[in-house]
Amino acid sequence: MLNKNNLIIAAAGSGKTTYLVKTALAEKNKNILITTYTQANEAEIKNKIIEENKCIPENITVQTWFSFLLQHGVKPFQGTLFEKKLQGFLLVNHQSGLKRYINQCPECKKNNIVKLCSKCQKPIYYSEEKEFEKHYFTKGLKIFSDKLSKFVFRCNEKTKGCVIERISKIFDIILIDEVQDLAGYDLELLKLLFNSKSETLLVGDPRQGTYSTNSSSKNKQFKKSQIVYFFEDDSMKINRNDKLLTVNYRSNKIICEFSNLLFPDFPETTSGNSQITGHDGIFFINERDIENYLDIYKPMQLRDSAKKKVNEKYNVKNFGESKGLSFDRVLIYPTKPFLKWLIDNNSELLATSRSKLYVALTRAKYSVGIVTNKDNISVKGIPYYKPDNNLNKNKEDI
Repeated sequence: MLNKNNLIIAAAGSGKTTYLVKTALAEKNKNILITTYTQANEAEIKNKIIEENKCIPENITVQTWFSFLLQHGVKPFQGTLFEKKLQGFLLVNHQSGLKRYINQCPECKKNNIVKLCSKCQKPIYYSEEKEFEKHYFTKGLKIFSDKLSKFVFRCNEKTKGCVIERISKIFDIILIDEVQDLAGYDLELLKLLFNSKSETLLVGDPRQGTYSTNSSSKNKQFKKSQIVYFFEDDSMKINRNDKLLTVNYRSNKIICEFSNLLFPDFPETTSGNSQITGHDGIFFINERDIENYLDIYKPMQLRDSAKKKVNEKYNVKNFGESKGLSFDRVLIYPTKPFLKWLIDNNSELLATSRSKLYVALTRAKYSVGIVTNKDNISVKGIPYYKPDNNLNKNKEDI
């Protein structure tokens, strides 16, 4: 690596995991950590290393971010903050340490208001300062996953930097994949790693910010797609590269150009897929034609959540679950905000929804179908699928 600290903003389908793996394999004489948030991506990294190298070299460690924090941050230093023996960690997808709810705020109670205001039913959480154990741990002394990085950060404070110093002695190079998934105190730990003796390489696509390691209010302005602004602080001394991985080798030109509209402030992604199949691009699929479309093209059905009913005879995944995967064709069941944005790109679309739609669009190599119950949607570049023109196609040629 040319610089001590490096950040690569990559496009969907640009081969960022492959780049990360090849970077690690090129460093034969250094101890390397490759870490990422999800277990699925951890498995993908391991498989990619084996594909490239037949085995995982002894100098390379691959583990999830939570496993890394537990092994090298919590366990060696937990005694500096907490005397009892910890019993592992509990994975949570919400803010932990709930103490109680305020059922009725003082103002409503005073005025005897029956219809409660927005302040009522407000959650109250255990405080770190006064209720340390309940703030960080379950009754069974498992640390909450959303408090892991905060606990490690506090251990590092208490030991005057020993946590980060120990990590930098173990790993010469730290590679982080899907960096947009990090949040809260994770970002504070990044700052400390940037100033350690270890070299760092961070790779991610903020446009695919559908997950977060925690829901902490710390650094909340930098969550998911907004993480790019976190690295604008010159004091971090990090080299940012937006041009190295901008070619999407998965999706064709039409899909790339349309997905670029979701994030106009990012460098445009170009397509590295020029293959023509005879059914290429983006199409509206009327609900009455879904069965026909599924039968002929066998797309992967993508939906926002399991609550959305689809044709269970065919493969289906949620938007977030599909992240990192590739399919020849996809069929998207859009939410109302998705559909509004497709019709008018200036309509409001929240950051997480924007990222989910970006992920859904860029899973496809050749075609994207978008389900609608309307016959008269007019969007430039998106025609309606017409089953009559496709019924006699030879399915084996598609």
